[in-house]
Amino acid sequence: MMPYSQLVVTIVIAFFITLVLGPIVIPLLHRLKVGQSIRDEGPKSHMTKSGTPTMGGLIMIAAIAITTLTSGTINKDLYVILFATIAFGLIGFIDDFIKVVLRRNLGLKAHQKLIGQIIVAVIIALYQSKVSVTGTKILIPFVQGANKYLDLGMLYVPFIAFVVVATANGVNLTDGLDGLAAGVTLIVSSFFSLVAMHWGYPSIAVFCGALTGACLGFLRFNAHPARVFMGDTGSMALGGAVATIAILMNLTLFIPIVGGIYFAETLSVMMQVASFKLTGKRIFKMSPLHHHFELSGWKETKVVVVFWSVTLLLCIIGLFGLN
Repeated sequence: MMPYSQLVVTIVIAFFITLVLGPIVIPLLHRLKVGQSIRDEGPKSHMTKSGTPTMGGLIMIAAIAITTLTSGTINKDLYVILFATIAFGLIGFIDDFIKVVLRRNLGLKAHQKLIGQIIVAVIIALYQSKVSVTGTKILIPFVQGANKYLDLGMLYVPFIAFVVVATANGVNLTDGLDGLAAGVTLIVSSFFSLVAMHWGYPSIAVFCGALTGACLGFLRFNAHPARVFMGDTGSMALGGAVATIAILMNLTLFIPIVGGIYFAETLSVMMQVASFKLTGKRIFKMSPLHHHFELSGWKETKVVVVFWSVTLLLCIIGLFGLN
């Protein structure tokens, strides 16, 4: 088992790298005038955030990469997670660049973004299907004994690819309030780091520690009132990282549990769109879900703290679901 001290050191290193990079990158983003544009149909309280630099996810990606690549605990799994993080971050970066630099508000077209995500996701799924000792079987939460695995067979690759894409977009939808996505992901990555340590995945534990430290450091600049937003660059990178971490430890079905906030945010959008198209009525005041609570009278900081708390509770539940 990986010593707790090594995990703590990894978290601290990533945390301080993020703190150092923040004051360097944020002024640069200001000079490049890559300010976030706020949707007119969004909550009116968000209009004051217009012009806040975005693409701050570059800070976290750099901190994670530097920390993991200098950790001395490197193997194929670590390279695959880094690949997923950087690849999804690159897709988000291109989207952000088109929106805030080229001033094309819609960014990448939906099908362009989806094609890129699917390609990366399939690579991850194929890798895991070849190297996993359980092959195409996935672990079922809260089930003991011989029945704790479900063999997906030929459905394994498309299922895993779907999970990766869905998680990345779920984190992207969660990134709508100051500190929300970073805080939720910090808690989720802490859960996976503990599992990785106890299950003998030292390289994954190191990555999770770096991810935790980077998210914690980023909150210094992203907590309300945010000085920088992570943008799609950051949210896509975080989503790709979380999904790949879970998949490489065969904890794919734990993502909807510990990442319940990601799931709820995505589901709220799907329900809202379906309801409006079918009935012309909206279920929520606004989607994703965090905006519904804002428009119901909750302060932004209250929504964020409640969602963090729910994530912590879900991660505790997730621990009981481990076999």
